[in-house]
Amino acid sequence: MKRYKVEKTQNFNLEQYDPQEIKLWEDGKKEAKKKIKDLRKELIDLQRLLYAENKHKLLIVLQAMDAGGKDGTIRSIFKGVNPQGVKVAGFKVPTEEELGHDYLWRIHKHTPKTGEITIFNRSHYEDVLVVRVHELVKKERWQKRFRHIREFEKLLADEGTTILKFFLYISKDEQKERFLERIDLKEKQWKFNPGDLEERKIWDKYMEAFQETIQETSTSYAPWYVIPANRNWYRDYLVISIITETLRDFKMKYPKPIENIEQYKPALIND
Repeated sequence: MKRYKVEKTQNFNLEQYDPQEIKLWEDGKKEAKKKIKDLRKELIDLQRLLYAENKHKLLIVLQAMDAGGKDGTIRSIFKGVNPQGVKVAGFKVPTEEELGHDYLWRIHKHTPKTGEITIFNRSHYEDVLVVRVHELVKKERWQKRFRHIREFEKLLADEGTTILKFFLYISKDEQKERFLERIDLKEKQWKFNPGDLEERKIWDKYMEAFQETIQETSTSYAPWYVIPANRNWYRDYLVISIITETLRDFKMKYPKPIENIEQYKPALIND
């Protein structure tokens, strides 16, 4: 998985990644889907352990272009997990109240507490992506936010939050096919937004913004992963592999039971 982790930001170039890549599963998606199923079972166990032990917290950030697969990734990977210990926070256009505060105010209150996994469907990165591309604030203002974000994530990390950030990288051609599918399939028509076509016209500006954002904010304590996402099954395999590996590294254990727990068994049997 190291090939997808952005560790050397000085030499980072988004064009070095291929959205169509399936390098780790060139034998095809059938075997990959079997592996995903196994990893999903393991993730369910690891998440249950995380919740029971109540010592760690995990923040997962998903960013992508429109139709990039954020919702699909969440549905596929977290199917069957305990909803008590997993939360999803989506960040759309800020409300009037949110605009009255600093841009990180609405983000901080959704970060995970101990024992939780929180998934950000979009995130604080909208304020160096959308805000930049549409020139909603001046350049000197959004540029300072790279430092703010690094320091914000360092605060979270220092206080015990493990952070994984995924850029689900699709090609412009793949986005076109997904938009056409949203128009053609009745069950997906509700997803189609004509405004997405306007965003598509400034694709290159968004790629420039993602390039600099990842370069400026991938750190040892909050790394970015660039995930080839044209193939949903390959995207899911990479993301769930990285998440399960991270949870394994916590080396978690269930809390010890109360002393002499067996003494309560006879009373229940004879009840």
